[in-house]
Amino acid sequence: MADDLGDEWWEHQPAGAASSPASDGEGGGDTEMMQQETAPVPALSKKTKQPKECFLIKPKETSEDATKTRKRRKKKITDVLAKSEPKPGTPEDLQKLMKDYFSSNRSVIELEELNLPDSCFLKANDLTHSLSSYLKEICPKWVKLRKNHSEKKSVLMLIICGSAIRALELIRSMTAFRGDSKVMKLFAKHIKVQEQVKLLEKRVVHLGVGTPGRIKELIKQGGLNLNPLKFLVFDWNWRDQKLRRMMDIPEIRKEVFELLEMGVFSLCKSESLKLGLF
Repeated sequence: MADDLGDEWWEHQPAGAASSPASDGEGGGDTEMMQQETAPVPALSKKTKQPKECFLIKPKETSEDATKTRKRRKKKITDVLAKSEPKPGTPEDLQKLMKDYFSSNRSVIELEELNLPDSCFLKANDLTHSLSSYLKEICPKWVKLRKNHSEKKSVLMLIICGSAIRALELIRSMTAFRGDSKVMKLFAKHIKVQEQVKLLEKRVVHLGVGTPGRIKELIKQGGLNLNPLKFLVFDWNWRDQKLRRMMDIPEIRKEVFELLEMGVFSLCKSESLKLGLF
């Protein structure tokens, strides 16, 4: 009887009461399932918060591409300049550069006054001359001029170039022309302007080779008088390592035109001064 009651008791027990451990297990299973369902949510949100990787990769590729493009462009420009045949400078080149430079702050009438007569230009170098041979061609009576020159604080010939190093090269290359002429370095490197002023006051100088900036400064300080000047030669055709000519460099070009305004234009128009393009 007890056994029968026991069997009936177990049979009639509520499912939840008879299997409370199982219910706990199922409840735990539900919790685990909820965790599995909710656990990926923050993981997905983390992934969605990581656009940084894409953002960092794109600029890197863009900058590398831009760098490669710049390098290719520079190389192409250099190749074109290196392969192009050099053309000797002409008086028209100088006139055009002058017009372009002064057009921003001069009237049409003032620009016309800056036009130099063809008679003031010497024959330009056709790229076959050394400096000595070119100077001999444009100034065949140099020895006579040199002997008659006795005025201090002045020179008979100025050769203008873009740097002190180039000036030294030109001085060394003109030995066949200068003879016994007194040559002076007119640039700023290692030489103070006051020292150059004193030298010009003490002795007679026939030839000056230097940069337009220092020559301008000497004129401003009264150390150099341009009135006795007979020849002004530009180192026009020479190119540096970047294939730039003297007048291709904005700073040098500016100083050249400022120098021309300091009495050179008037001397050219009076035909007492001749211009040469070497």
